[in-house]
Amino acid sequence: MAKDRTLLSVEMGARIAERRKQLGWTQEQAAEASGLSWQFFACVERGIKNIRAESLLNLSRAMNVSADYILTGKESKVDYGYLLKYIEPLSEMQLNCLEEILKNYLLGCGYQLSDS
Repeated sequence: MAKDRTLLSVEMGARIAERRKQLGWTQEQAAEASGLSWQFFACVERGIKNIRAESLLNLSRAMNVSADYILTGKESKVDYGYLLKYIEPLSEMQLNCLEEILKNYLLGCGYQLSDS
């Protein structure tokens, strides 16, 4: 069965390959740093296989580039994956408190919040 190469997969793979080369890494080194097999990493770079969200975050952290850049080609001033690293270990109660703090902060900045 032939693998479908979508434009997004090919573009993402090209950005990953470009970043890997900027770092002076081989595919094997990049794959190891990202926790991926070399074979899978090579397929992702060629746009043959798609990468799961968790693996994309691991890859972006290992290569010190935002997941937004890998996905869209545009640099983001905020790396949400980096922020998630701090949020993930919080308990449900701590997350509820953080949500209230964020809502109050946004309201104080003049944002209109919807209840959706």
